[in-house]
Amino acid sequence: MRYLVALVAASGVLLQGGIVPAQVGQFPFVLTREEQVLGVVEAGVASFKGIPYASAPVGSLRWRAPQPPPESPAIRSAHEYGPACLQPSMPGPGSYRMSEDCLTLNVFRPFETEDPLPVMIWIHGGSFVAGTAGDPLFDGAKLAQAGVVVITLDYRLGAFGWLAHPAFAEGASNSRIANYGMMDQIAALRWVHENIGAFGGDLGNVTLFGSSSGAISVALLMLCEQSRDLFQKAILESLPGRERMRSMETAEAVGKQFLQAVGYDGNGPDPRAIDSEALLAAEKILLSRSWRSFAPTEDGMLVKEDIAAGFRAGRESRIPLIIGSNEEETVSGSEPDLNEELGLAGASLDDLRRFYPEASRNPELAARLFTDRVFTEPARFFARSHAATGSSTFRYRFSYVPEVQAQGGEGSRGRELQFIFGAEGVPGAGVFTHRDREVSNILRAYWTNFAKTGDPNGPGLPLWETSSNREKLLLISNTDISSSADPWSERLDRIERRSPK
Repeated sequence: MRYLVALVAASGVLLQGGIVPAQVGQFPFVLTREEQVLGVVEAGVASFKGIPYASAPVGSLRWRAPQPPPESPAIRSAHEYGPACLQPSMPGPGSYRMSEDCLTLNVFRPFETEDPLPVMIWIHGGSFVAGTAGDPLFDGAKLAQAGVVVITLDYRLGAFGWLAHPAFAEGASNSRIANYGMMDQIAALRWVHENIGAFGGDLGNVTLFGSSSGAISVALLMLCEQSRDLFQKAILESLPGRERMRSMETAEAVGKQFLQAVGYDGNGPDPRAIDSEALLAAEKILLSRSWRSFAPTEDGMLVKEDIAAGFRAGRESRIPLIIGSNEEETVSGSEPDLNEELGLAGASLDDLRRFYPEASRNPELAARLFTDRVFTEPARFFARSHAATGSSTFRYRFSYVPEVQAQGGEGSRGRELQFIFGAEGVPGAGVFTHRDREVSNILRAYWTNFAKTGDPNGPGLPLWETSSNREKLLLISNTDISSSADPWSERLDRIERRSPK
């Protein structure tokens, strides 16, 4: 292996952050461009957690482009995840450390294998205002066991990552600045490009994958000139791709409202000096009024157009792509939700019931309409558009329900993630049955085969035909995993006709 392995003396060794306990014994040791990093080995996987890929975005660096991480002569003990980026409340059960100093990433790789290895970089979702790479659901060990290097990363969220305000204009042209969270993602990609060889990764074989707002991030990076040369494949899971990017005018109006709420009127002290707790409190109020208060902005530099427009015009990276969604992406709806969905669909209740015979109750019909409008139809549209560029494109739809939930279980966004990461018994994921593990192994094989070769197919796996083959997709259900023509084409055609152009 090209990366170094250090044998720690039984008496322990002095590290940044403390003494390594004597009983640990052997540690994987890597020299990056900035520092020396000591990880741990468990179940045949070496992990290195909490590695800074940029300087702490605090003080004068708040609401600025990320700066390179500082160099250090000390050895970093990379045994724990870094803190989650600041957010009003962490999703799900459990507790997480949070800090404004959060620009870290985590590396998982097989401890004993031949180099170089394909690299998979995970970008978490959370509507750009929540989430963390330290979520146990995103532990990269199971994927790494299949012979890849897995990286998960944190990036600035909410007001800290997506605020726009005239006070932050920078550069000789006094450019209007936004999208700090996206700048963080690009900085992480550049760190990977410079350092992944030390971990045994192949910088010429990098796959980005993400779900929900993480998938939006990956799609934006496919369209961004500053990032497109830093990865060679992409996986978009549960992409709400028809969403419009905020205009700079809209973003700055929200930014002015936000800073006024914390006492900045344009003439006071530098807003970078405002206490972070006050910023979080103001953010929480704005998010209660609109969950889209902080999100990517069409700034003319990193983001130049809506994702759908860019893919329709073929301006994205022409690279192999997996794209898909879950059969149910929301738990349930309501009567007001149904009325809204009926208006957007431009159809009567009786007309739509023939497309959704399985939806016996109105809230269930509202949930199905929402799922198809926001996720299912966009997945088909993006698969069609990307395949039209001549790029290998594989579409899927996931409807498998874990067997312990099969009786009366409800769907939710990102259900396939616990199967891809192989997570069991952690918050957000139950314990697998034998069949659940079989499905998990199949999905993980598809994802890692794709990372290795650009084709998810492999020995012993059901054939997954490309989307260009009569618009086939892989259907993953409790009864079968197979390629098929989309049985929902007619109802998706109706939704597509009503979708924004």
